[in-house]
Amino acid sequence: MTTYELLAAPFVDFGFMRRALVACLALALGSAPVGVLLVLRRMSLVGDAMAHALLPGAALGAAVAGFSLWAMSLGGFLAALAVAVAASWLTQRTAQREDASFTALYLIALAAGVMLVSSRGSSVDLMHLLFGSVLAVDDAALLLVAGVASVSLLALAAAYRPLVVACIDPSWLRQMGAGGWAGTVLLVLAVANLVACFQALGTLMSVGLMMLPATSARFWVARIAPQMAVAALLALLSGVAGLLLSFHGEQASGPAIVLVAGGFYLLSLLFGTREGLLWQGRRGGLA
Repeated sequence: MTTYELLAAPFVDFGFMRRALVACLALALGSAPVGVLLVLRRMSLVGDAMAHALLPGAALGAAVAGFSLWAMSLGGFLAALAVAVAASWLTQRTAQREDASFTALYLIALAAGVMLVSSRGSSVDLMHLLFGSVLAVDDAALLLVAGVASVSLLALAAAYRPLVVACIDPSWLRQMGAGGWAGTVLLVLAVANLVACFQALGTLMSVGLMMLPATSARFWVARIAPQMAVAALLALLSGVAGLLLSFHGEQASGPAIVLVAGGFYLLSLLFGTREGLLWQGRRGGLA
């Protein structure tokens, strides 16, 4: 097999591969920078909880309107926001920590979503909601993913400094009177991008393309803006490599993309020039 047949032919010869590639590009540009802010604010597990909380809303939207893109997206968006707001309220009103509140609520939401899909649909419907199918992305889903990515980039550009400060020193930003809206904007951006990822990767895999490149980027650069650029690049490379792996190996596309992103994380963990394990060992030996 030639290099052309291995790397280029799938995207040149097949329209569904080109649509999947465009979807991965949009997801990389929109979700990876938001993931960097979530990591900076120590909300990585919160992102995972919100991704799982999409399921009951998407399942309810499918039960009401069939497998309608907009009904499932709106339902998932509202369900994830509801879990986030409820977890924040529980944290403020009880002695329970935020991570415990999110864990309890997302488990309840996930179980409710699975039962709802099982009672109203088939095992195929459940697999589609859990794992998605980026190779089946149509024009409407592409418009949604591209729209979310565009809004995310514009919002990050317009509110970059307050969002960064809200992650580094939220107490100071609250004293300045901007803490509330900055945190809300970050939460809405996170949920919107998870909804976009859900269309391609499903509820179980959607957080992977947001968080794995973001955590990997921290091993290469220290400043936040370059971290966002590196995270977006790693997310795009994960998408391209995952699509090729799923095409040639006849594997599920979503898990393949997230698995490649996990491979980049392990490589960054070992070889990253900023706190990578091998670089730490080398500095220790030189010392």
